Amino acid sequence: MSANRHLGRIIALQTLYEQDFRQECKDKAFSLKVVLDRNIDRYKETIDDKEFIKKIVYGVSKHRNAIDRLIQPVAPEWPIEQIARMDRTVLRIGVYELLFATEVPPKVAINEAVELAKAFGGDNSSKFINGVLGTVLRHKEAEADKLAGRKSPVRPVRLKLRVALRILEGRQAQGKKVASHKSKKIKKATTKRIK
Repeated sequence: MSANRHLGRIIALQTLYEQDFRQECKDKAFSLKVVLDRNIDRYKETIDDKEFIKKIVYGVSKHRNAIDRLIQPVAPEWPIEQIARMDRTVLRIGVYELLFATEVPPKVAINEAVELAKAFGGDNSSKFINGVLGTVLRHKEAEADKLAGRKSPVRPVRLKLRVALRILEGRQAQGKKVASHKSKKIKKATTKRIK
C-alpha cells in the first residue's frame, strides 16, 4: 500500500507540476482533468488507489492560494514565486496532506514530501522541504494546543532547565561537589533556551 501511495504521490506531483508550468505560461488549452487522466493511465497496471491521487491533485488545486499563504510566513526569505517550481509543488502537496487531508499521519506526510524532494528536487531541496513542513506541523500542533486550552510543550522544557540550574547553583553554594561538565552543559542549554 505505501509503495502504491508513493507512486500515487509521484503522479500527483507530475500533474501539479504541469499545471503550475502551463498556467504560468497562460496555456488556455490546459485541462487538469485531461492531464490527470493521462498521467494515471500511464500507470494503470501498477496503481490501485486512483482516488488517492485525485484527492491530492484536486485538493491541492482547490486550496492552492490558501496553501501558498501558509507557506509564505514559514519561508519569508523565499517569496512563493522564487521557490523552485518542483520544491513549490512538493511543498503544496506536503502542506495539503498536513492540514487538509486527515487520513495521512503528519510524520508520513513530511517523510513522503522529503523523499519526493530527494528524488526530483535540487541538492538542498529535501532539507528545505523538511524545515518548512516541520515548522508548519509545529504551528498546527501549537494552534491545536491553544484551542484545547493546553500549554505549549516548550514551556516545561524551559522550566525543567531552570529548576536544574537552580539546584546545581544551590549545591555549589552549599559547597557540595557537582561535576563541572554537567553544570556547564545545563547552564549552556538554559541560556540558549531561555532567550
